[in-house]
Amino acid sequence: MMQQGMFKPMLGASPLEVGTEPMLPSLPQTGPRREALPPLPAGVTPEYLRGYRDSVTALINDLLVRTEQARMPGAVVPGAAEGRVATWNEAEVTWGLQATGVIGSSFNGQGIKVAVLDTGFGPHQDFAGRNILARSFVQGQTPADGHGHGTHCIGTACGPERPTALPRYGVAFAADILVGKVLNNRGSGTDGGILAGINWAISQGAHVISMSLGSEVQPNEPYSQVYEIVAQRALRQGTLIVAAAGNESDRPSHIAAVGHPANCPSIVAVGAIDMAYGIAPFSCGGINPNGGEVNIVAPGVDVYSSISMPPFYRRLNGTSMATPHVAGIVALFAQATGLRGLLLWQAMARRVRALPLPTRDVGRGLVQAP
Repeated sequence: MMQQGMFKPMLGASPLEVGTEPMLPSLPQTGPRREALPPLPAGVTPEYLRGYRDSVTALINDLLVRTEQARMPGAVVPGAAEGRVATWNEAEVTWGLQATGVIGSSFNGQGIKVAVLDTGFGPHQDFAGRNILARSFVQGQTPADGHGHGTHCIGTACGPERPTALPRYGVAFAADILVGKVLNNRGSGTDGGILAGINWAISQGAHVISMSLGSEVQPNEPYSQVYEIVAQRALRQGTLIVAAAGNESDRPSHIAAVGHPANCPSIVAVGAIDMAYGIAPFSCGGINPNGGEVNIVAPGVDVYSSISMPPFYRRLNGTSMATPHVAGIVALFAQATGLRGLLLWQAMARRVRALPLPTRDVGRGLVQAP
């Protein structure tokens, strides 16, 4: 069964912290909306308006970073201190890497290709000199990230060992990065674009594809046969697809089914946990009898990473944030074992940390680095 409709990034549906991006509504696939603007008032020049715009932007950015500073006593955020030197609460920034054992791992993803299919990438100073190949599957848009979600996911999966302003926030800091822009700058996309991105990533030799996107499914709704066929072909060719389980739950009162396309049996469905190792309230569960299990969980609450616009770092919630943790760790396993495809999935699954939570919510457990 082919799912219809639009896709969106998998950001948490619970109340988000300052600096997070809201979940965006689906958009129709029409051309850009154009409206006539009124003439400028007498005496108001374009230069004046540009200056006003820049001043407002600077004020907003300053307020954002100062709000972050207020939430994290003892921390200094970019642009908020003399010399613009940043220090952060390292325990908060790195909690996801600590929880998954990444900090203590001797592997870094060297020689491994990680594809992230999302809203694109960058630019971002932390990735200067990295081996990045990018392609857009969104008509009329370059691979540049005009939304921020894709850059955040890439940062978690493959961020640098020594960022310019934060403690380390990325998993596979030496991996090669494949950027497939399959969601537009408003955060929406289509099956056609996503499937094209998957095929491209496979053709480029990706060891793992990270997809922090999806759409809601109804109880008893079957998974997409088209995506399942593509995912099986990916496994045969040595590419493991990892996808966000979805954020439609409102626990404890409502648990939603794992979304499309993560509900396919040959795609690793990733749920989200919080700092207390509890299931995130928004994380979907394996409630559908027709496929759609949660296979594994990873940190998905208060996750710091890079974004493509000031202040260039942001804390976000969602199974979107959990998914690139898993993708980056898959890259570490690929480097450590030389395995690919299904064997790589099995090696990762054997290393998980069991959690005292229902299998419906966490699958095998919390992903752990080799």
